[in-house]
Amino acid sequence: MFIVKVNPDYCKGCGLCIDLCPKHIMAMTGKINDKGMDLAECAKPEDCIGCKSCAMTCPDAAITIEKQ
Repeated sequence: MFIVKVNPDYCKGCGLCIDLCPKHIMAMTGKINDKGMDLAECAKPEDCIGCKSCAMTCPDAAITIEKQ
């Protein structure tokens, strides 16, 4: 099991993590951060395989993956 954390201070809502996740578990939240950006989140954490594609793809290093 893995924990996907998205730092709301760094996420700019570009959606690259959503497009490149092989399990299609990332999604936009509809929540807006202090910069006015829609935030990404892991919508299905139970399906995460820990591949780190989302974290490696994020241009702002907003995503971290931790093994639970």
